[in-house]
Amino acid sequence: MTVSIPLLTLMVIVAYVAYRHYGLRAWHAIVCLILGFLLADTGAAPEINSLISGLVHQTQIWFSGGKG
Repeated sequence: MTVSIPLLTLMVIVAYVAYRHYGLRAWHAIVCLILGFLLADTGAAPEINSLISGLVHQTQIWFSGGKG
């Protein structure tokens, strides 16, 4: 799955809002980042990739008004 710049920007904004308003600490973000890298090396990586791709596709369909 190729991550687009708008998706990356959205995720950065979500992380920033969580950090500023919901008490996300820097070490929480580091643990999540490490977990992501570790998950990428497991046998679950293809399923996770498929799930995220499906969610992104469904979101694109939803935003386009069901024309996808």
